[in-house]
Amino acid sequence: MSSVTETAPKESIPETREVSPAASKFADPLWQSMREEAALMTQEEPFLASFFYSTILNHFTIEAAISFHLSNKLDSSTVSAMVIREIIEEALANDASIIEALRADIRAVIDRDPVCDQYSTPFLYFKGFHALQAYRIAHWLWGQNRRSLALFIQNRVSEVFAVDIHPAATIGKGIMIDHATGIVVGETSVIEDNVSLMQSVTLGGTGKETGDRHPKIGKGVLVSAGAKILGNVSIGEGVKVAAGSVVLVDVPPHVTVAGVPAKIVGKPKAAEPALDMCQDMIENGDNL
Repeated sequence: MSSVTETAPKESIPETREVSPAASKFADPLWQSMREEAALMTQEEPFLASFFYSTILNHFTIEAAISFHLSNKLDSSTVSAMVIREIIEEALANDASIIEALRADIRAVIDRDPVCDQYSTPFLYFKGFHALQAYRIAHWLWGQNRRSLALFIQNRVSEVFAVDIHPAATIGKGIMIDHATGIVVGETSVIEDNVSLMQSVTLGGTGKETGDRHPKIGKGVLVSAGAKILGNVSIGEGVKVAAGSVVLVDVPPHVTVAGVPAKIVGKPKAAEPALDMCQDMIENGDNL
Protein backbone atom coordinates (compact mmCIF):
# COMPACT_ATOMS: atom_id res chain seq x y z
CA MET A 1 0.00 0.00 0.00
CA SER A 2 1.39 3.35 -0.96
CA SER A 3 1.67 6.07 1.63
CA VAL A 4 -0.98 8.76 1.51
CA THR A 5 0.40 11.07 4.15
CA GLU A 6 3.61 11.91 5.89
CA THR A 7 3.68 10.52 9.41
CA ALA A 8 6.01 11.26 12.26
CA PRO A 9 9.32 9.35 12.11
CA LYS A 10 8.97 5.91 13.64
CA GLU A 11 11.47 6.59 16.36
CA SER A 12 9.52 9.66 17.46
CA ILE A 13 6.55 7.65 18.71
CA PRO A 14 6.92 7.62 22.50
CA GLU A 15 6.25 4.81 24.89
CA THR A 16 2.64 4.60 26.03
CA ARG A 17 1.40 7.20 28.47
CA GLU A 18 -2.00 7.33 30.09
CA VAL A 19 -4.02 10.28 28.87
CA SER A 20 -7.60 11.40 29.25
CA PRO A 21 -9.93 10.96 26.25
CA ALA A 22 -10.35 14.72 25.92
CA ALA A 23 -6.59 15.28 25.73
CA SER A 24 -5.69 12.22 23.68
CA LYS A 25 -5.87 13.90 20.28
CA PHE A 26 -3.24 16.37 21.42
CA ALA A 27 -1.06 14.14 23.62
CA ASP A 28 -0.99 10.85 21.66
CA PRO A 29 1.11 11.15 18.48
CA LEU A 30 0.53 7.52 17.44
CA TRP A 31 -3.24 7.82 17.63
CA GLN A 32 -3.19 11.23 15.99
CA SER A 33 -1.15 9.83 13.09
CA MET A 34 -3.64 6.99 12.67
CA ARG A 35 -6.54 9.46 12.62
CA GLU A 36 -4.80 11.60 10.01
CA GLU A 37 -4.19 8.54 7.86
CA ALA A 38 -7.83 7.49 8.15
CA ALA A 39 -9.08 10.97 7.27
CA LEU A 40 -7.01 11.00 4.08
CA MET A 41 -8.06 7.46 3.16
CA THR A 42 -11.69 8.51 3.56
CA GLN A 43 -11.16 11.20 0.95
CA GLU A 44 -9.29 8.86 -1.37
CA GLU A 45 -11.76 5.97 -1.07
CA PRO A 46 -15.27 7.26 -0.26
CA PHE A 47 -16.74 3.76 -0.48
CA LEU A 48 -14.86 2.92 2.73
CA ALA A 49 -15.70 6.16 4.55
CA SER A 50 -18.11 4.44 6.97
CA PHE A 51 -15.44 1.81 7.70
CA PHE A 52 -12.78 4.39 8.51
CA TYR A 53 -15.19 6.40 10.65
CA SER A 54 -16.49 3.43 12.62
CA THR A 55 -13.05 1.94 13.28
CA ILE A 56 -10.93 5.07 13.86
CA LEU A 57 -12.42 8.51 13.32
CA ASN A 58 -15.42 8.11 15.63
CA HIS A 59 -13.18 7.33 18.62
CA PHE A 60 -11.26 9.68 20.89
CA THR A 61 -8.68 7.09 21.98
CA ILE A 62 -6.91 4.04 20.64
CA GLU A 63 -8.43 2.08 23.55
CA ALA A 64 -11.95 2.87 22.41
CA ALA A 65 -11.09 2.08 18.81
CA ILE A 66 -9.53 -1.34 19.46
CA SER A 67 -12.42 -2.37 21.72
CA PHE A 68 -14.88 -1.53 18.92
CA HIS A 69 -12.87 -3.03 16.06
CA LEU A 70 -11.83 -6.23 17.83
CA SER A 71 -15.28 -6.91 19.28
CA ASN A 72 -16.79 -6.73 15.80
CA LYS A 73 -14.19 -9.18 14.55
CA LEU A 74 -15.03 -11.61 17.39
CA ASP A 75 -18.80 -11.18 17.22
CA SER A 76 -20.76 -14.44 17.31
CA SER A 77 -24.36 -15.59 17.18
CA THR A 78 -24.26 -16.46 20.89
CA VAL A 79 -22.10 -13.68 22.36
CA SER A 80 -22.64 -10.32 20.70
CA ALA A 81 -20.07 -7.72 19.74
CA MET A 82 -21.57 -5.41 22.36
CA VAL A 83 -20.86 -7.91 25.15
CA ILE A 84 -17.36 -8.63 23.85
CA ARG A 85 -16.66 -4.90 23.68
CA GLU A 86 -17.57 -4.55 27.37
CA ILE A 87 -15.15 -7.36 28.19
CA ILE A 88 -12.34 -5.71 26.23
CA GLU A 89 -13.00 -2.32 27.82
CA GLU A 90 -12.89 -3.90 31.28
CA ALA A 91 -9.52 -5.51 30.56
CA LEU A 92 -8.05 -2.29 29.15
CA ALA A 93 -9.30 -0.26 32.12
CA ASN A 94 -7.66 -2.63 34.58
CA ASP A 95 -4.35 -3.39 32.88
CA ALA A 96 -2.47 -0.54 31.17
CA SER A 97 0.18 -2.98 29.95
CA ILE A 98 -2.24 -4.30 27.30
CA ILE A 99 -2.29 -0.99 25.43
CA GLU A 100 1.45 -0.52 26.00
CA ALA A 101 1.98 -3.86 24.28
CA LEU A 102 -0.46 -2.96 21.48
CA ARG A 103 1.52 0.18 20.72
CA ALA A 104 4.78 -1.76 20.68
CA ASP A 105 3.18 -4.35 18.38
CA ILE A 106 2.13 -1.64 15.91
CA ARG A 107 5.67 -0.25 15.90
CA ALA A 108 7.04 -3.76 15.37
CA VAL A 109 4.96 -4.27 12.24
CA ILE A 110 5.84 -0.84 10.85
CA ASP A 111 9.56 -1.46 11.44
CA ARG A 112 9.72 -5.04 10.12
CA ASP A 113 7.11 -5.44 7.37
CA PRO A 114 8.12 -3.73 4.12
CA VAL A 115 4.52 -3.65 2.85
CA CYS A 116 3.34 -1.68 5.88
CA ASP A 117 4.00 2.06 5.77
CA GLN A 118 1.10 3.41 7.84
CA TYR A 119 0.38 2.98 11.54
CA SER A 120 -3.28 2.31 10.80
CA THR A 121 -2.58 -0.62 8.48
CA PRO A 122 -1.96 -3.41 11.03
CA PHE A 123 -4.71 -1.98 13.25
CA LEU A 124 -7.26 -2.13 10.44
CA TYR A 125 -6.24 -5.11 8.34
CA PHE A 126 -3.67 -7.54 9.76
CA LYS A 127 -5.16 -10.62 11.36
CA GLY A 128 -1.91 -11.50 13.14
CA PHE A 129 -2.14 -8.19 14.97
CA HIS A 130 -5.83 -8.73 15.73
CA ALA A 131 -5.24 -12.26 17.03
CA LEU A 132 -2.41 -11.04 19.26
CA GLN A 133 -4.50 -8.26 20.80
CA ALA A 134 -7.38 -10.67 21.41
CA TYR A 135 -4.93 -13.05 23.11
CA ARG A 136 -3.88 -10.19 25.42
CA ILE A 137 -7.50 -9.77 26.52
CA ALA A 138 -7.91 -13.53 27.03
CA HIS A 139 -4.64 -13.66 28.99
CA TRP A 140 -5.91 -10.96 31.36
CA LEU A 141 -9.14 -12.90 31.85
CA TRP A 142 -7.17 -16.08 32.54
CA GLY A 143 -5.22 -14.26 35.22
CA GLN A 144 -8.51 -13.15 36.79
CA ASN A 145 -9.59 -16.80 36.95
CA ARG A 146 -12.32 -16.15 34.37
CA ARG A 147 -11.19 -19.13 32.39
CA SER A 148 -14.40 -19.99 30.56
CA LEU A 149 -14.49 -16.50 29.07
CA ALA A 150 -10.78 -16.65 28.22
CA LEU A 151 -11.28 -19.95 26.44
CA PHE A 152 -14.27 -18.55 24.57
CA ILE A 153 -12.11 -15.76 23.19
CA GLN A 154 -9.35 -18.23 22.32
CA ASN A 155 -11.90 -20.29 20.41
CA ARG A 156 -13.25 -17.27 18.53
CA VAL A 157 -9.71 -16.20 17.59
CA SER A 158 -9.05 -19.70 16.24
CA GLU A 159 -12.28 -19.69 14.25
CA VAL A 160 -11.95 -16.17 12.88
CA PHE A 161 -8.20 -15.79 12.35
CA ALA A 162 -6.90 -19.41 12.18
CA VAL A 163 -4.54 -18.58 15.07
CA ASP A 164 -4.57 -20.70 18.25
CA ILE A 165 -2.86 -19.06 21.26
CA HIS A 166 -3.65 -20.49 24.67
CA PRO A 167 -4.66 -17.69 27.06
CA ALA A 168 -2.25 -18.95 29.72
CA ALA A 169 0.77 -18.48 27.46
CA THR A 170 3.09 -15.56 28.30
CA ILE A 171 3.86 -13.18 25.44
CA GLY A 172 5.90 -9.98 25.63
CA LYS A 173 5.56 -6.80 23.59
CA GLY A 174 6.92 -5.70 20.24
CA ILE A 175 5.70 -8.94 18.66
CA MET A 176 5.02 -9.39 14.96
CA ILE A 177 2.93 -12.34 13.78
CA ASP A 178 3.29 -12.14 10.00
CA HIS A 179 0.55 -13.65 7.78
CA ALA A 180 -0.51 -15.58 10.92
CA THR A 181 -2.45 -18.50 9.42
CA GLY A 182 -1.73 -21.72 11.28
CA ILE A 183 0.08 -20.22 14.30
CA VAL A 184 -0.17 -22.43 17.42
CA VAL A 185 1.17 -21.34 20.84
CA GLY A 186 0.75 -23.81 23.69
CA GLU A 187 -0.34 -23.20 27.27
CA THR A 188 3.05 -22.94 28.99
CA SER A 189 4.88 -21.20 26.14
CA VAL A 190 6.84 -18.04 26.90
CA ILE A 191 7.68 -15.51 24.18
CA GLU A 192 9.87 -12.60 25.24
CA ASP A 193 9.91 -9.09 23.73
CA ASN A 194 10.73 -8.27 20.09
CA VAL A 195 10.04 -11.71 18.60
CA SER A 196 8.78 -12.33 15.06
CA LEU A 197 6.71 -15.39 14.14
CA MET A 198 5.90 -16.31 10.55
CA GLN A 199 2.92 -18.32 9.37
CA SER A 200 2.37 -21.96 10.34
CA VAL A 201 4.71 -21.82 13.35
CA THR A 202 3.98 -24.24 16.20
CA LEU A 203 5.19 -23.81 19.77
CA GLY A 204 3.90 -27.11 21.08
CA GLY A 205 4.38 -30.00 23.44
CA THR A 206 5.55 -33.48 22.57
CA GLY A 207 2.18 -34.91 23.48
CA LYS A 208 3.39 -36.78 26.57
CA GLU A 209 4.46 -34.33 29.28
CA THR A 210 2.23 -32.53 31.72
CA GLY A 211 2.97 -29.28 33.52
CA ASP A 212 5.58 -26.96 32.00
CA ARG A 213 5.86 -28.53 28.55
CA HIS A 214 6.13 -25.80 25.90
CA PRO A 215 8.98 -23.74 24.41
CA LYS A 216 10.57 -20.61 25.86
CA ILE A 217 11.53 -18.09 23.16
CA GLY A 218 14.16 -15.44 23.96
CA LYS A 219 14.27 -11.79 22.91
CA GLY A 220 14.86 -10.93 19.28
CA VAL A 221 14.21 -14.43 17.94
CA LEU A 222 12.94 -14.98 14.40
CA VAL A 223 10.90 -18.16 13.91
CA SER A 224 10.52 -18.60 10.17
CA ALA A 225 7.59 -20.02 8.21
CA GLY A 226 6.48 -23.52 9.09
CA ALA A 227 8.99 -24.06 11.90
CA LYS A 228 7.96 -26.33 14.78
CA ILE A 229 9.48 -25.99 18.25
CA LEU A 230 8.35 -28.82 20.50
CA GLY A 231 8.70 -29.47 24.20
CA ASN A 232 9.99 -27.46 27.15
CA VAL A 233 13.06 -26.24 25.29
CA SER A 234 14.82 -22.89 25.54
CA ILE A 235 15.56 -20.83 22.43
CA GLY A 236 18.23 -18.29 23.33
CA GLU A 237 18.19 -14.58 22.54
CA GLY A 238 18.88 -13.57 18.96
CA VAL A 239 18.32 -17.01 17.42
CA LYS A 240 17.12 -17.54 13.86
CA VAL A 241 15.04 -20.67 13.27
CA ALA A 242 15.00 -21.49 9.56
CA ALA A 243 11.79 -22.21 7.67
CA GLY A 244 10.44 -25.73 8.04
CA SER A 245 12.79 -26.67 10.89
CA VAL A 246 11.78 -28.94 13.77
CA VAL A 247 13.50 -27.92 17.02
CA LEU A 248 13.55 -30.52 19.79
CA VAL A 249 16.43 -29.40 22.03
CA ASP A 250 17.69 -26.20 23.68
CA VAL A 251 19.34 -23.67 21.36
CA PRO A 252 22.09 -21.31 22.61
CA PRO A 253 21.87 -17.56 21.92
CA HIS A 254 22.78 -15.95 18.60
CA VAL A 255 22.92 -18.96 16.33
CA THR A 256 20.97 -20.11 13.28
CA VAL A 257 19.34 -23.53 13.37
CA ALA A 258 17.89 -25.42 10.43
CA GLY A 259 16.74 -28.89 9.46
CA VAL A 260 14.71 -31.83 10.74
CA PRO A 261 15.73 -32.21 13.47
CA ALA A 262 17.21 -28.73 13.65
CA LYS A 263 20.97 -28.29 14.09
CA ILE A 264 23.20 -25.24 14.39
CA VAL A 265 24.25 -24.19 10.90
CA GLY A 266 25.72 -20.73 11.51
CA LYS A 267 25.27 -17.35 13.18
CA PRO A 268 22.83 -14.62 12.15
CA LYS A 269 24.40 -11.42 10.90
CA ALA A 270 21.91 -9.41 12.97
CA ALA A 271 22.00 -9.42 16.76
CA GLU A 272 18.20 -9.61 16.74
CA PRO A 273 17.03 -11.52 13.66
CA ALA A 274 13.40 -10.71 14.50
CA LEU A 275 14.11 -7.06 13.70
CA ASP A 276 16.18 -7.79 10.58
CA MET A 277 13.62 -10.30 9.20
CA CYS A 278 16.17 -11.83 6.82
CA GLN A 279 15.21 -15.45 6.16
CA ASP A 280 17.76 -16.01 3.39
CA MET A 281 20.69 -18.15 4.56
CA ILE A 282 22.44 -18.46 1.20
CA GLU A 283 23.00 -15.31 -0.88
CA ASN A 284 22.67 -12.66 1.78
CA GLY A 285 22.49 -14.91 4.75
CA ASP A 286 24.31 -16.13 7.76
CA ASN A 287 27.95 -16.74 8.51
CA LEU A 288 28.11 -20.48 7.93
